[in-house]
Amino acid sequence: MSGDVSLSRIAASDAGEVLTVQRAAFVSEAQIYGSADMPALVQTLAELEAELRAADGWVARIDGRLVGAIRTREENGLLLIGRIAIAPDQQGSGIGQALLEAAESHSHADEAELFTGSLSEANIRLYERCGYAETERVDQEDGIQEIFFRKRLRDPST
Repeated sequence: MSGDVSLSRIAASDAGEVLTVQRAAFVSEAQIYGSADMPALVQTLAELEAELRAADGWVARIDGRLVGAIRTREENGLLLIGRIAIAPDQQGSGIGQALLEAAESHSHADEAELFTGSLSEANIRLYERCGYAETERVDQEDGIQEIFFRKRLRDPST
């Protein structure tokens, strides 16, 4: 990672910076899939502020600049991870892995789940490198598949 990265809990007050990073990060996804009609790109600031008031997650900063974000929610012993967004100039530098580790280590869930599109090769490599295993592929109307991954965080019997 370049610079000193600090991680902190995501807050509604981070919404403007998170939206900026989210849009910048998901442009490359839109190019891969040939569509800018993605929830991460069309989400409004008001929608994101409301989401952050109800969601959990983490942000990464370098010298005060927000360079990454991850949103999480726990449901029935499962940590649901979504909207991992890393500033384009910081992608591949370990920030995504650091955010995943923070989310996992602060969760009380037994397992974590996340998903990505089948054309998102960098995301797939990151998730597999971080110990996630593919559990399901769901066909979409456009011929693309959503790939779901899970990772055991702790033994439920302990």
